[in-house]
Amino acid sequence: MTGSASLTRSLEEELDKKPDIEHDEIVDLEAPTQTPGAGSTGSSRKDAALTILGESPPSIIVTAEQDRAVLRKIDLWLMPVIFIVYFLQQLDKSSLSYASVFGIQEDAHLRGKQYSWLGSIVYVAQLVWQPISSYLIVRMPVAKYLFVNVFMWGVVVSCSAAAHNFSGLIAARFFLGIFEATVAPCFITITQMWWRRREQTMRLGIWYAANAATGLVGSLLAWGIGHIKSNVLLPWQTIFLFVGLLTVVLSPLVWIILPDSPPKARFLNHEEKIFAVERLRANNMGMEAKIWKWEQVWDVVLDLKTYLWFAMLFLCALPSGGIGTFGPLIIKGFGFNQFETLLFNIPFAAMQLVLTIVASWVATRIKLKSPVMLFLTLPPIAGAVALLSLGRGPELRNTLLGCYYVLSFFNALQPMLYSWSSQNTAGHTKKLCTTAAVFVAQCVGNIVGPLLYTSEEAPEYRRGLIANLVCWIALAVTVIITSAYLTFLNRRHAKTRHRAGKAADIVDTSLESAKDAERLQQLNRDKERKEGADPNVLNAKAFDDLTDTRNEDFIYVL
Repeated sequence: MTGSASLTRSLEEELDKKPDIEHDEIVDLEAPTQTPGAGSTGSSRKDAALTILGESPPSIIVTAEQDRAVLRKIDLWLMPVIFIVYFLQQLDKSSLSYASVFGIQEDAHLRGKQYSWLGSIVYVAQLVWQPISSYLIVRMPVAKYLFVNVFMWGVVVSCSAAAHNFSGLIAARFFLGIFEATVAPCFITITQMWWRRREQTMRLGIWYAANAATGLVGSLLAWGIGHIKSNVLLPWQTIFLFVGLLTVVLSPLVWIILPDSPPKARFLNHEEKIFAVERLRANNMGMEAKIWKWEQVWDVVLDLKTYLWFAMLFLCALPSGGIGTFGPLIIKGFGFNQFETLLFNIPFAAMQLVLTIVASWVATRIKLKSPVMLFLTLPPIAGAVALLSLGRGPELRNTLLGCYYVLSFFNALQPMLYSWSSQNTAGHTKKLCTTAAVFVAQCVGNIVGPLLYTSEEAPEYRRGLIANLVCWIALAVTVIITSAYLTFLNRRHAKTRHRAGKAADIVDTSLESAKDAERLQQLNRDKERKEGADPNVLNAKAFDDLTDTRNEDFIYVL
């Protein structure tokens, strides 16, 4: 017990040095010398959280007031930058669809499926680069690596204005895909290392809603730029140049504001860093480890969940890729001119924004993802059936537009899938590999999606709409299967906890509000005492960088 007493005294002395610690903080003075599970790996292979908490950290109950204060700071510093960067990423990617309205196909002499390939090649590049990018995210400072990529893709989009044929455009779009490949994986990693699981769904939904904000602002920008008369640049060239330079100018915000991890956050003092890390313990997902672990790669390969996430992201991304590239052309096919097409795309984006936020809010309140996702598949199925059944006569264009707007529900599916997969994965290397698998699936879907739409099938685009309909039906079925499998895994972990002498029935406090989490954390500790276990045994492996399958305290989110 000498080591335990020494460790407890050192923590108390450290906390006493800081006047801004609230008096109602509870520090467990009975922490064992060695945290259970901590001896299984060397310190160099453990989580970065231990640089703040220490090698064998005593358990700290962060009060609701402390939790809210730290969360407020994290949100104010990180969310605006994340939102802006994701907005720019989608704006740069969508610049092609805006350019299509202003005649890029004719001016660049695009034939056959060449325009479709300009939409798909971005995801071909991401498919190629995703494994390398995932490795680099593990090995390099996340924020600095992100900055380089943001700056470079802005340069690439700006240079796209100089392209005058298919060869030049497809080369530019390929490099755009390379540099954009890191954005969403970086943001998922950042979301996992800064927010509790209850908070992740809404934060992820907010930054993903930047896609919708792009549709709102981008359509207006394209509408305004399209009215510029120039003897030097064509309207679509001006669009490329403007959005690319905007990204270049704003990219330093990533370097200046975004920290690489909580221990390196300049906007938090030492006590706040302790709280920021400790509040993540119940996630059992760790924070960050800068070592590539091959055993976790094999865990990804052997985990059935990997293939379920892959299937669902593919089924979600295929319709997204097709409608994202051909959406304005679909609206134009209803009988609207180029400027009306841009303006009528705004309500679609507005619905996407509202639905993404509302779906995230509902999933957070009910602490379930699967019912929300199942519901979100139903309106797109109905909308696709209507568009396939109706003709394209001018008298139907308002009805057709309404059916097209109903399809916008599918846009809320992708952030829910990001959140669902990320919240059910632990181990830093496994998290990055799972994220890579998810984005490979997204890339494949986005490659195939635009190719199912061809200009020759305008204005019905029957093949593309039929493929979308099949994907949404299959996605609904896969959501049900995944939910049943996660239920099975939770029961298996409960049995493992019971065999280890721990309480089998525990509450996942990472899905609770700050106030409820404080109360339920104490309830869980009482349950452990009733089982004759040390109360500190619960979530003791949270920062050992274990995968979800190897940590019996991990609770899967349904």
